Amino acid sequence: MISCGEPSGDLYAGALAAEIKTIQPDALVSGFGGDRLQQAGGSLVHHFSGLSVTGLTEAVRVLPRAWGIYRDLVRSARRDRPDVFVAIDFPDFNFVLARAIHKLGIPVVYYISPQLWAWRRGRLKTMKRMVDRVLVIFPFEAPFYEIAGVPVTFVGHPLIEMTAVGQPRDAFMRAHAFDPTQPLVGLLPGSRRNELRTILPDLVRAAGLIAARVPQAQFVVARAPHLPEEVFTPLAGWPANARPPVTLEHAADDALASADVAIVASGTATVQAAIHGCPMVVVYRLAPLTYRLGKPFVHVDTYAMANLVAGRRVVPELIQESFTAEAVAADALRVLTDPAHAARVRADLADVRERLGAAGASRRAAEEVLAVARGKTARANEG
Repeated sequence: MISCGEPSGDLYAGALAAEIKTIQPDALVSGFGGDRLQQAGGSLVHHFSGLSVTGLTEAVRVLPRAWGIYRDLVRSARRDRPDVFVAIDFPDFNFVLARAIHKLGIPVVYYISPQLWAWRRGRLKTMKRMVDRVLVIFPFEAPFYEIAGVPVTFVGHPLIEMTAVGQPRDAFMRAHAFDPTQPLVGLLPGSRRNELRTILPDLVRAAGLIAARVPQAQFVVARAPHLPEEVFTPLAGWPANARPPVTLEHAADDALASADVAIVASGTATVQAAIHGCPMVVVYRLAPLTYRLGKPFVHVDTYAMANLVAGRRVVPELIQESFTAEAVAADALRVLTDPAHAARVRADLADVRERLGAAGASRRAAEEVLAVARGKTARANEG
């Protein structure tokens, strides 16, 4: 049984389920996820569409639906007795669900570990009690769990083998009527509705400021699937001085591989950008109340995964009040107008890519999950 609650988690869930079925073709996979998990052969108890939000105040709006999904998943686990339950990220929901499933005597694996090293470290005791194994995807996470006595395995980052580029840059550019000789700016405003509402308007304004300095700049918006058209309405106010953007779905990898610089909402896309060696400006904004409530519990001074993996700030981060159109444009323009700076950033990102580990993370994760499942089955047979 697998539970993930947003597009990035679904990406990993689908790859994990596919590898499980490759190793053990008769394995049955079910749970809570999206299209990728379903396409890999998973039977969905619920689809997560519309449930994924960020922040405390935003989460209140989806609580009734989340509670209904939780109850259905617990009923399903009680009825079907899976050999292992795999929680993938999405901690506010999955922590509660994993605790309930653990009480049923079902082994629990947490894959794509919640960022307890960054905030809410009190959850570490809960993790130790309810989880049989944690599978982490960043190298600095393993020592954090080892010190706490939580069984942990570093499997590497699944995006290493999943960041396939469909077209070489020239082919991608020409296919979408871009001029390959002119700079391309990628805009990746997030995968959740509330992210786009708070992030996209400033990216649109930043495009006008970038175009004022680099008139030949071209823009591509990499759009996450399952988002309603209404959250993209800020694009209707695109600056008159900037070339109209091309909006593409399911094209984040091609866009990042082709872009000269990307403006990226903090999250999975920043890892994709690092893997492609694309210089980026990382942005994020939460609702003011959510930010004020959460800030005292944060234990890191940097948020972008590229910076956390590098152990230093290699790409700029514009979070909350520092995220303005003017600041975004200034950092993007530095990459576009200073070749030496752009080359340094690309070299730093190559180092980040190396630290993320070798390809095959999903396969290694599947082997760990099946080992836990078989351990449970062996105990049951002995009983």
